[in-house]
Amino acid sequence: MKKGLIGKKIGMTQIFDEKGNVIPVTVVEAGPCVITQKKTIENDGYEAVQVGFGDVKAQRVNKAMKGHFAKNDVAPKKVLKEFRLENIADVNVGDILKADVFAAGDKVDVIGTSKGHGTAGSIKRWNFSRLRESHGTGPVARHAGSLGACSTPSRVYKGKKLAGHYGVDRTTVQNLTIAKVDVENNLIAVKGAIPGPKGGIVVIADAKKA
Repeated sequence: MKKGLIGKKIGMTQIFDEKGNVIPVTVVEAGPCVITQKKTIENDGYEAVQVGFGDVKAQRVNKAMKGHFAKNDVAPKKVLKEFRLENIADVNVGDILKADVFAAGDKVDVIGTSKGHGTAGSIKRWNFSRLRESHGTGPVARHAGSLGACSTPSRVYKGKKLAGHYGVDRTTVQNLTIAKVDVENNLIAVKGAIPGPKGGIVVIADAKKA
C-alpha cells in the first residue's frame, strides 16, 4: 500500500464532468489525519504507521491510551487505524495527512461498516423470492419455504440462508474512482456508493486490484 486515509462519510450528491455528464458521488471528509505511531521491524516485527482521526477530549480516553498519545506527543484521537505502507521512511510521528494524499482519477478501496437492518427476513436479507399469493398459499408469502432435503439427511444443512441479523458488517468496495478532491475543505468525492450510514467512519486506501 502506498497511501491511505481515515474519513467520515458525509453523504451522496452528484457532480458534472467537463462534458456535462452526471457523476453520482459519495463525499468523504478525509482527514486531517495524524500519524500517532511508527512501527518498525526492530521493535514490532513489521513496518506500519498508526494513523489517528477525529479529535476527542482527554477525559474520554482511558489511561492506557493517554499514555500512548503522551509518549508520542500527539493529541488524543477518536479513531486509530494501521496502514502497512511500502516506505515508512518518508513519514514521521506527528505528520499530518490531508485529502491531497489522493488525486482525481486514483483507484481506491473503501472500507466501512454496513448499515444495520436489525433482524430481517430471508427476502430482505438474502433476496429470496416470494411465494405465490394465490390458490391457498395463505399468509406465508414472505416465508422462506422448504429447507430440508427429504428424510436424508433429516436435518438442515449448516450455512443455510435464513432470517436473522442483517448489516453492521465490515464491508469493502473495491476499485472505486476518485472524482474530485477539495484540498481546502479536506473533502474527497468518490464515484459511486460506499458502505455505511452518514457520519460513519470509512478507510480509503490504494486499490489492491487496480
